Amino acid sequence: MTRYRLPTLCRPLILMLAGAALLSLAGMDSVVAQQRDAEQPIEVAADRLELDDQAGTAVYTGDVDIRQGSMQLTGDRVEFQRNEAGELSRATAYGERAYIEQQPDPEQPVVRGWGRKIIYHVAERRVELIDRAELHQGGDTFEGGYLEYFLDRRVVQARAQSEGVEGSQRIRMTLQPER
Repeated sequence: MTRYRLPTLCRPLILMLAGAALLSLAGMDSVVAQQRDAEQPIEVAADRLELDDQAGTAVYTGDVDIRQGSMQLTGDRVEFQRNEAGELSRATAYGERAYIEQQPDPEQPVVRGWGRKIIYHVAERRVELIDRAELHQGGDTFEGGYLEYFLDRRVVQARAQSEGVEGSQRIRMTLQPER
């Protein structure tokens, strides 16, 4: 696997992804965790990069592993799209088991998500986990064909069937009792 130094043009994309992706489930602590992650170096490992500055896209392929602080995004292919202002609007990871995680705060457990496709909508602060989707928050787990997680509201929506989902994948949930 080849390690690439992130081109200057891509740094704002990654910084926004890492700064906004999977914030803490606990108010101001999340801002502190976000700032800590945003101040960390960005490491990208992939076999190939295709950067189109005019189109506002960056496509990494081949065992992609992107890390910054406690944030990690992996997949066989990861695509970034920017809006007209040059800000990251969407990050999409593809793979047999694409993966996203972040530890929102040192006092809280790591939030982990898997799917064959993961879409992070930056402005909406929403993550879609599609096809064989899983979301783990502490001891709580959610599984299904399609999971949608709203970061600010801590809302999970799940469906057994959705576009891009092979067949019907029954929803399963395990919630730990409050202590």
